[in-house]
Amino acid sequence: MTSQIGRIPGFTRATLTVLASGLVGLGASVATAATSTDDAPAISVSYSDLNLATEEGTLALYKRIVSAARQVCPVNTAPSARLAAQAQHCVDDAVARAVKDVQSAKLAQLQATRTRRAARG
Repeated sequence: MTSQIGRIPGFTRATLTVLASGLVGLGASVATAATSTDDAPAISVSYSDLNLATEEGTLALYKRIVSAARQVCPVNTAPSARLAAQAQHCVDDAVARAVKDVQSAKLAQLQATRTRRAARG
């Protein structure tokens, strides 16, 4: 995953690339599986319009990241628990990498909270 991040508190000029990972092994549900991060699908997420010092800005960026991850990761249409788990793992990994690249404590905390909630079901 690549990112171009301006480290200005609050407002940033940034473009973050959300990269799908974990595509290998999804078999028939993916036409072409990525074998490296260079081959993996990616979407750039701009957040220069957001103030990451606020909860609203942080939440807006998190939603953009999750949306982008869902777009680059394969959609599981087969009735297979294994494939569904692999597709969700792709989304989770892409979100985690993007959040890490932003280097925002508030964003990391939000992602950790959402991940714990999802794990509890």
